[in-house]
Amino acid sequence: MKMKMKMTLIPLLLLAFLSIAACNPDNNESVSNVPEQSQPAEPETPDTPGDDDGSGDDSMENRKIQLTVNGNSFTATLEANEAVEALKEQLARKPLQIRMDDYGDMEKVGALGFSLPRNDVHTTTSAGDMVLYQGNSIVLFYGSNAWSYTRLGRVDGVSTREQMLDLLGGKGTVTITFSLP
Repeated sequence: MKMKMKMTLIPLLLLAFLSIAACNPDNNESVSNVPEQSQPAEPETPDTPGDDDGSGDDSMENRKIQLTVNGNSFTATLEANEAVEALKEQLARKPLQIRMDDYGDMEKVGALGFSLPRNDVHTTTSAGDMVLYQGNSIVLFYGSNAWSYTRLGRVDGVSTREQMLDLLGGKGTVTITFSLP
């Protein structure tokens, strides 16, 4: 009986010792009795186009791109990311003409002829979304898809498939000119 009691008591004592040691502020972790002072909040970064306050280099004017199809022009509002900055650098040199083909009854896709930085994220697209695919292709959606893309922007004033297809000149191969306004 004494042996059984010792066997039960040893684990309980070990558990009590470990509990006390874990609660002891004198162990290897530093503990401060000074109350934490609140830090100023970090400035918020816009999550979506249109959330900008219009100041600095990220003003709305600097976040626009012009697209021209068959003589008809429209704009898109750009995201704030490395891919967009690299694309704007290219467009500052000269406008890009990209041949774009329909794919999957949901998008027009065309090769850029160069690569842009990627930060692909699983995304569900909708009509009007403009994304970078595999770093070297630009995609304009008139339908919806879920895949890993780098968001580039969104065509202004588009909310339906019909509106986007109308801007793109319908289905079929088109050449779209991308330029800075």
